[in-house]
Amino acid sequence: MLDVLKFKNPRKESSEGKGRIAIDEVSITFGSGADKHVAVETTSIGIEAGEFVCILGPSGCGKSTLLNAIAGYVKPTTGKVDVDDVTVEKPGPDRGMVFQQYSLLPWKTVYENVAFGPKMAGFSRANSGSTANTFLELVGLKKFGSRYPAELSGGMQQRVGIARALANYPSVLLMDEPFGALDAQTRLMMQESLLDIWRKFGTTVVFVTHDVDEAVFLADRVLIMSAAPGRIIEDVKINLPRPRSTDMASDPEYVRARQFCLDTIKAESRRAFEGQNT
Repeated sequence: MLDVLKFKNPRKESSEGKGRIAIDEVSITFGSGADKHVAVETTSIGIEAGEFVCILGPSGCGKSTLLNAIAGYVKPTTGKVDVDDVTVEKPGPDRGMVFQQYSLLPWKTVYENVAFGPKMAGFSRANSGSTANTFLELVGLKKFGSRYPAELSGGMQQRVGIARALANYPSVLLMDEPFGALDAQTRLMMQESLLDIWRKFGTTVVFVTHDVDEAVFLADRVLIMSAAPGRIIEDVKINLPRPRSTDMASDPEYVRARQFCLDTIKAESRRAFEGQNT
């Protein structure tokens, strides 16, 4: 687990209460005519500042598409997404993004990857460098700053991705199956580390996953999407205390929430399968 207790967020007070997300009657359609595909059916949901929310659902249900609408990479066909009462029109530094594929710049060092965002935001070289070192220390990789991404393991690359996303001090951190390509042990360590960082940093987190155990372990709430076309059909409150540990897997609340999510997704997956074969 990463030691983040000594980390001080220099903007925590100014960002306090920020990161509220309102998804208002959003639908997302690609193509037209015979090629028309409804990725997200009309759906609305609110996420409070500082919440850790996981989006869960069957394969192809539009989880990533909805996340990309919050990020500003995809424009809703109808409805809107607001972050702190401002309608999302395009990507912005208030929303950091971490992808499943590490998407680091391979020709830049680890240090340069993390410093890139602050530099593009207009910070001086000294300030960008200081910020990069702060966040590399936060994720336990400061001594690897001169390495290139290809020299790091998958888990280390993803820690760089998290540091890079946080280096602009976003009010919202968006994560698209960020640990999906990792082995089971590394994945568990990354989950625990992420919770430590989130607790210290206070950022709203929206985390897409297909893993029920991961969602229940991480989240305050689990939003379950239907089979395509996707819409949010369940909003599951996870009443487990924090900080969390893997010992909670036997907690009755964990078992209850896990089983409910599994049953819901199983029913949706069956519905999708039967629909494809009728």
